[in-house]
Amino acid sequence: MKKSYMLNNCKIIGDQFREKNQLDKALKYYLKGYNLYGGENDPELLLELGLLFGEMGDLPQSEKILIRLIEIEPQNPTGFYSLAITLEEMGEFHRAIECYKKAIELDPQYYHAHFFLANLYDDLGDKEKAITHYKKVIEIEKDYFWAYVNLGSIYEELGEYQQSLELTEKALKIDGNNYKALFNLGVIHKKLGDREKAKKFYLKSIEENPYYPYSYFNLAHIYGEEGDYLTGIKLLSQGIKKNKDIAVLYYNRSCYYALLGKKESALRDLITATRLDEKLISYMKKDKELDSIRDMKGYKLLFEE
Repeated sequence: MKKSYMLNNCKIIGDQFREKNQLDKALKYYLKGYNLYGGENDPELLLELGLLFGEMGDLPQSEKILIRLIEIEPQNPTGFYSLAITLEEMGEFHRAIECYKKAIELDPQYYHAHFFLANLYDDLGDKEKAITHYKKVIEIEKDYFWAYVNLGSIYEELGEYQQSLELTEKALKIDGNNYKALFNLGVIHKKLGDREKAKKFYLKSIEENPYYPYSYFNLAHIYGEEGDYLTGIKLLSQGIKKNKDIAVLYYNRSCYYALLGKKESALRDLITATRLDEKLISYMKKDKELDSIRDMKGYKLLFEE
């Protein structure tokens, strides 16, 4: 009785520290409970301990504890789901897939398992299976915002723009101020040929999150395609103020400066861009938009062998 009381007390104190984000202290009490008689067979404690190890970055320990959990509760879908997340973070993708599938087998309505399995299939390039599981999420939980967004993104990648548009618009009905959904609508409308609508949604995305660099990048690119390099430079400059370490913002601004004949500014931005991302060096050597600065002494010194 005393040991049972002590075990429960350790769990309660551990939970309290975890709620306060004092993870080291939470771990101390969870481990104290785990080492008590019966602790290694307590499903509730094993789940919390396994999740905490994962949160703290000790993935092997998380795996070990969660395997113990499913050994003593093989019909617990949460155990398999939690182990799948740990395995995915470890790069054990095929084992993670099997655990997500087992969680779904035990609970077919487990929409979180469907969602993260869809994410993993998408990352691995299996769009068909990703689509199947995102659709299942929506069937179970019709207001799951990210399922609509991610499914819409897959259809956009596949060139099925109308389906992508419909899904992303449904996402915005759930959360009308989400910058990523607004950004995605900009992408879709651009692909559908409606530049003005694309501009509108990129601007809305910037309003909602001025620290997302690709809204500035894509919006500036539209103006660049239209030959309005000054507006493109203005937008990229705004993006750089909020995102000082994003190479492509400097790179595209360099191109626009070069096209306007502002060689010094173009070279300065090109230097910054290639320092931030060395992979741009090989790309920029073939970029005709930068041809006007290749005769500069600074360019030759830095980029010509």
